[in-house]
Amino acid sequence: MQRLVSIIIFLFLVPNIFGQYKNPLQISHLTGDFYVYRTFHDYQGKLISANALYLVTDKGVVLFDAPWDKTQFQPLLDSIKLKHNKKVIMCFATHSHDDRAGGLAFYKQKGIKTYTIKLTDQILQKENKQRAEFVIPNDTTFTVGQHTFKVYYPGKGHAPDNIVIWFDKEKVLYGGCFIKSAEATDLGYLGDGDVKEWKKSIEKLQQKFKKPIYIIPGHDDWSSKESLNHTLKLVDEYLNKSSGKN
Repeated sequence: MQRLVSIIIFLFLVPNIFGQYKNPLQISHLTGDFYVYRTFHDYQGKLISANALYLVTDKGVVLFDAPWDKTQFQPLLDSIKLKHNKKVIMCFATHSHDDRAGGLAFYKQKGIKTYTIKLTDQILQKENKQRAEFVIPNDTTFTVGQHTFKVYYPGKGHAPDNIVIWFDKEKVLYGGCFIKSAEATDLGYLGDGDVKEWKKSIEKLQQKFKKPIYIIPGHDDWSSKESLNHTLKLVDEYLNKSSGKN
């Protein structure tokens, strides 16, 4: 009888245990050597998804932003190694918030080269947080193996230091939290945001990198090509509301 009770309790607990960790790491093929990975984090009692990108090259894998959930730092490396038989060799953080730069210390310890722009480095230093090994200019072009990409600072927006990554050949724009998902209903967290400058920064970005085929926002659905235009729409709505316009 005691054994039967134990089995029943186990069967009851298992779904609840695994339900808490459902889909903690999702990897989706984007195009060519590009992969979007998604992790989840409990933010103020709500499970929020965070998108990031990695690129497979002849020299190794380049990671753009770390998982928001620190328990996925190592599983991401393991998954990439298993899937592609390659190691992660570089990691870029697109701004100083934990959902982007939280893994810098971990990946640096693993021997992975870590990068931020100077402004991000200054913010991390001021907040007494772990910093990247390398500090790069705002607008820098990298060639890794067969791929070339540009790290670009469009100006203030979601954060004062948010950068984007542009792959000109493939027309892939990785926006991080500078770009909101096409399904977003508001601008989200604005604790470090500058919405007036965000509008200028979006327009500057649109002039700089034309006709992207793939646009990856920092959170939620990433399948739409309209996420950058939608972000501008949300910014305009916010500014109109703030100024009292209908």
